[in-house]
Amino acid sequence: MKRDPDSILNAELSRAVADAGHTDRLMVVDAGFPIPADARRIDLALTRGVPEVSTVLEAVHDELIPERVLYAEDVPEMNPDFDAFLRELYDGSGAELETVPHEAVLDQGTEAKAIVRTGEFLPWGNVVIQCGTDPKPWFDGENVTMPEAYRERYEEMYGESP
Repeated sequence: MKRDPDSILNAELSRAVADAGHTDRLMVVDAGFPIPADARRIDLALTRGVPEVSTVLEAVHDELIPERVLYAEDVPEMNPDFDAFLRELYDGSGAELETVPHEAVLDQGTEAKAIVRTGEFLPWGNVVIQCGTDPKPWFDGENVTMPEAYRERYEEMYGESP
C-alpha cells in the first residue's frame, strides 16, 4: 500500500504520472473523447459522471508538475464553470494555460503519452497537460545559471526570486 493515502491509487494512472518526463503530454478527457486505437488508454470511467474530469485533474495535479495546459477555446464562453475551475487549479503552478481550437485538442490524442478517460459527460471536457519540471532542484547547484524562462516559472511557483 502506498504511504500517502491521498495519492493516486490507480496503478495505471500512477505509473503514467511516474513515467512522464519533461514535455510529455498526458490527457484527461470526458467519456466521449475519441481515443486513438494505438493510444495508451487509462479508462477510469465507471458510470455517467464517475469519476468527474475535475476529480482526476486534481489528483493528477497533486503529483505532476504542469508546464502548459491546453483546452478548447470554446470553454471560457460555453462552459465558464469549467474554465474557472481550470484557472483556479493551475493558478500559481507555473503552468501556461492556453485555449486552442477544439480540433487541436482532439489532435493531441495522437501525441499524448497517456489518455485518461473519465465517466463525465462534460462539454469540451478534454484537457492536455504538458509536463514540466520544478526549476528549484534542477538549478540549485553551484556555478549553474538558471535561464530566464525557468526563473519566471520559479517565481510563479514559489512567489519569490531564486
